[in-house]
Amino acid sequence: MSINVHNVEFIKSAAAPSDLISTGQPQIVFSGKSNVGKSTVINKLLNRSNVARVSSVPGKTVHVNYFLIDKSIYFVDLPGYGYAKVPKAELSRWAKLMDAFFSGDEHISLGILIVDARHPPTGGDVTMSDWFKSYGCRYVVLANKVDKVKKSEVDANIERIRAALDLDDGTLVVPFSAKDGANRGLVLREIESAAEHWRAGDMS
Repeated sequence: MSINVHNVEFIKSAAAPSDLISTGQPQIVFSGKSNVGKSTVINKLLNRSNVARVSSVPGKTVHVNYFLIDKSIYFVDLPGYGYAKVPKAELSRWAKLMDAFFSGDEHISLGILIVDARHPPTGGDVTMSDWFKSYGCRYVVLANKVDKVKKSEVDANIERIRAALDLDDGTLVVPFSAKDGANRGLVLREIESAAEHWRAGDMS
């Protein structure tokens, strides 16, 4: 299977639990803190510049956004977390939305947790990693902005991420760059593999 990443359709933006949709197709779920470059990562994977909105102001992705790729796979962009200036009422809304999303019966084919390759994972990163673990779905950690890390420090930073998130040996941590596309092909292959397993009924 090979998906045509140029065939992209925005489907819906969900602001409340009642807005969430059951797609009936593989879902690739993207998460990350508000300034980690999540939208830029999605755009790089799709070789587009404006599919997911990129803002200079952190915390602007406040809904669950659904994109249909090649009429066969959904990319689901979750709200960014960890932005200190977000009002408490908004944080409460986000928490309820995420609780509804992860407690739903729709199977997540693959989770993609985006962290900053330059720094240790945040408390929010750990919480999101635990969400994926509790859901029981396969997920991959993308260490974004690796282009800003000295090559001699990459391996140590990756190991630091693995330790902070308490990852097992089967969870892949991918050094990634939304700027130059480093390891883009590897991530797309992981997405395609997850979609194939979903269709085959293999939820492991």
